[in-house]
Amino acid sequence: MADYILIESRDPFESAEVGRFLELAEGLAKEGSEVALFLVQNAVLAARHGARTNLPNSGRTASLAALAANGVKVLADSFSLQERGISPNRLLPGVTVAPLSAVIDHLASGRRALWH
Repeated sequence: MADYILIESRDPFESAEVGRFLELAEGLAKEGSEVALFLVQNAVLAARHGARTNLPNSGRTASLAALAANGVKVLADSFSLQERGISPNRLLPGVTVAPLSAVIDHLASGRRALWH
């Protein structure tokens, strides 16, 4: 089974498509793939403590913390957090701060990449 790095750059509070991307990450992890979700640019807004993102057509709400609890490695870009004034100690449980170079490391290890 292939392993993945999914890169999200959109603000989840402005685009319903972000929820579908999170559903994809969750589904790949449930199928047995190793999945890393890298949040960059405005996507880091969803990583703040208390933030929740609606999953489309599912009638439920899932947070990044729930994804992390279900096996998705959730990473938030350190520069994007800094630019938006989000302190690393105010992130959801299960969200790890990482530099952009983490994406390169995942690609070098052979993961398939999807950028949204």
